[in-house]
Amino acid sequence: MYTQLDIETHFEGKLKIAYLNQPETMNALTKPSLSDLKDFIHECSNDPTIRCVAISGRGRAFCSGQNLDDAFVTGNEHQDHDIIRKIVTDYYNPLVMELTRCKKPVVALVNGPAVGAGAMLALICDFVLANNKAYFSQAFSNIGLIPDTGGTYFLPKLLGRQLANYLAFTGKRLSAEESKSYGLVAEVFAEEEFNSKSMEILEKMANMPTAAIKLTKKAFANSYNNTLKEQLELEADLQQEAAGTEDFIEGVNAFLQKRKPDYKGK
Repeated sequence: MYTQLDIETHFEGKLKIAYLNQPETMNALTKPSLSDLKDFIHECSNDPTIRCVAISGRGRAFCSGQNLDDAFVTGNEHQDHDIIRKIVTDYYNPLVMELTRCKKPVVALVNGPAVGAGAMLALICDFVLANNKAYFSQAFSNIGLIPDTGGTYFLPKLLGRQLANYLAFTGKRLSAEESKSYGLVAEVFAEEEFNSKSMEILEKMANMPTAAIKLTKKAFANSYNNTLKEQLELEADLQQEAAGTEDFIEGVNAFLQKRKPDYKGK
C-alpha cells in the first residue's frame, strides 16, 4: 500500500510505526514519501483500534530533509519557477496539518541525523525520543531557503525568538543532548538501548486514555491564540467532555479499587 514507508504494528494493533525507508538517501523526503506519510497519519487518526503512532527512519538517519533530485530536474530549461511553492503547499503543508490534527499521540523516534525538513518533521510531533548519536539541524539557510514544515510557526514557540533565529540563520547542528536541554527532545537514550527504552514509552502511550490525550492536544493547540479567559472556558468544556468518556469511569474505578486501569481509548 505504501511505496516509501515500512510499517510495523505492535501491542495487539494499538501502536503503528512508520519508518521512512530510503536509507540510501538518509531517508530524504520525496513527493511519494510525503504523500504516503500524510495518508498514514490520516488513517491512524481515524482508526479507533490504533492508540499511538510513531515515525522513525531505517538505516543510520532519521531524515535528511527534502530530496533535491526529486524537487528539481537538473538542466531542464523549462523548470517550473513555482516548483518550491507547489511542493510546500501540495505536500508539506497537508502533512503538517495531518500531524498536528491527529487524534492520537504521535511520537518521533529519532534514530540518527534529522536535518532541515527532517528536523521539523520530528519537532512537530507531540514529542521526540532520540538516540544519543542523533543530531538536529535547521539546514535550510545552507541552501538559501527559510524553515518550512511548520518551522516558522513552531520554532519561536519552542525556543523563543533569539534561539530560533540563531538556529535558523546558522543551521547549527544540535546534538540530541543539547536539543533536550533546549526543550526540543523529551528523552535521549544510548544507542544500544534506544529501541527497548522507546518501546517501553510507546507501550505506555498505547495503553493510556487516548480520548483524554486527544482533548489535551486540542487544548494546547488552542492556547496559542486564546486569551486566558477563552482558554479557561475551553478547559471547562473539554474537561466535561473527558469526564463523559469510558476511560474516565475506568480510571476512577481503578483508583478506588487500587488496581491498574484498563483503558480502551474511548
